[in-house]
Amino acid sequence: MSEKNNIDKKLSSIKNLLAKQNLVGNLILKQEMSRQDIVESLVQKQNSIELERLIKKLEVNEIARILEVLLEHERIVVWDHIESSRRDDVLLEVSDDIRMDLVSDETSNKEQITVIRVFDLFKGRLRQIPIYSRKDLEKARPIWVDLVTPEIEQLEWAREIFGAHIPNPNELTDLETSARFYIEDNGEIHLHSNFLLDTTKESKNVTVAFVLKDKILFTVRNEELPVFRLQRLRARAEAGYVSQAKDVLLDLYAADIEYSANALEDVYSRLEKVGSQVVKSYMTNSQAATILSDIAIEEDLNGKIRRNVMDTRNALSFLMRSKLLSASQHEDVKEILRDIDSLDGHTSFLFNKINFQMDATVGFLNVNQNIDLKRLTIISVVFMPVNIIAGIGGMSEFSMMTDGIPWPLAYSCFVLIMIAIGALTFIGLRTFENKRIERLRSENK
Repeated sequence: MSEKNNIDKKLSSIKNLLAKQNLVGNLILKQEMSRQDIVESLVQKQNSIELERLIKKLEVNEIARILEVLLEHERIVVWDHIESSRRDDVLLEVSDDIRMDLVSDETSNKEQITVIRVFDLFKGRLRQIPIYSRKDLEKARPIWVDLVTPEIEQLEWAREIFGAHIPNPNELTDLETSARFYIEDNGEIHLHSNFLLDTTKESKNVTVAFVLKDKILFTVRNEELPVFRLQRLRARAEAGYVSQAKDVLLDLYAADIEYSANALEDVYSRLEKVGSQVVKSYMTNSQAATILSDIAIEEDLNGKIRRNVMDTRNALSFLMRSKLLSASQHEDVKEILRDIDSLDGHTSFLFNKINFQMDATVGFLNVNQNIDLKRLTIISVVFMPVNIIAGIGGMSEFSMMTDGIPWPLAYSCFVLIMIAIGALTFIGLRTFENKRIERLRSENK
C-alpha cells in the first residue's frame, strides 16, 4: 500500500507540473507583450528542467506505471523528457498498446538516419553487436542484419562478407508478385513487403526487402519503422522468443499485423468523434468541409492498412507454398493468417462506415444549399410585383398620370405602395407556408 501511495504522490507531482506548464503557456499566449517568444521559451525551459529532474529520480517501473495513467498528450510530454538510455527499459514495462503508441510517436520525431544493426543470439535472447567498421562486421556471427538507409559502402560490406545479393532500398519499386517473392538458384529467399508507418505527421506504406541466406536474415529499408523496434525489444526481453532467422522474419510480419490492428482501432475512435458531429440536426458548410477532410484522411489510412494486410498475406502464402518452414512455424503462419482474416472484416466495415458518414455529410451540404435556394426564391417572389410596379413607374405615362402633383409627393407615395405590396407578398407567403406545415403535422399524427 505504501508503494502505491508513493507512486500516487509522484504522479500527482507530475500532473501538477504539467498543468502548471500548460496554464503558464496559455497565459503568455493571451498577453500582448513585447518579447513574448523569449518569455515563453524561458518559462517552458524552466518547467522542462523541473520535469526532467523529477523523472530522473523515478525507477523504471514507476515511470511505466505513471505513463499508463496519464492522458495521451500528457504521456507524450513526459516521454520526451525521459533519457534516451532508459527508454527501452521503460518500453518493456508498459502495456502493449502504450508501447506501440510511444514507439510510433518516437519514430515520427526522428530524423532520417543511416544505420547498420547486427544481432546475434546470446543466452536465448537477441543481442545487438556494435558495428563501427568492416572488421567488426567480419567478426560477427549474426542471425539478423538490419540496414536502414544504408550507404553504398555498407551495402558492399554486407554483400562481400556474407555473399548475399542485398538490393538497394531505392530500387524496391517492383509491384508484380513474381518480382517481389522469389527464390534464387543459390537458395537465397527474397521478399519485398509493405510495412505500415502511421504517425501523427503522415501515414504510408514503406517497402522492406527481406533476404534469407545461410540462416541469416537481411532487412533493408529507407525508413525507421515502429514494428522493427518492437521486435527488437521483445526479442531482447524474452528468452527463447526467437531461435533462428526465420523466427525473426515471421515475428516481424506478426508485429506488422498487430501494428495494423492498433491503427484500425485508432481509425474507429476518430470516426466515432466524426460520427457524433454527423448525427447533429444542423451542420454549417465549413463544418461539413472539415468533416469531409477528416473522413478522407481516415479512408486513405484504411486503404493503406488493407493493402498492407493483403501484401503480408501474399508473403506468408509464398513461404508456406515454398515448404521452407518447420511445423511450429507453419502453425505460427496460420495464426497470423487468421488475424489477417479478422482484420479484413474490420477494414470492410470501416469502408462502409466511411461511405455512410461521407454521404450523410454531403446530404447536409445539399440541405444547406436547398435552404439557400429557398431563400433566394422567396426574395425573387417578394420582389417580382415590386419590379413590375417599378417598371410602370419608370414609364412616361406615369408622369402624365401625376401631372399637377408635385413629384416628391408622387414618388413618395409610389415608393410606399411598392413597400406595402412587397410586405403583403411576404406575409402571404409566410402564412401559406405555416398552414402547409400545420397540415403536414396533422396528417402525420
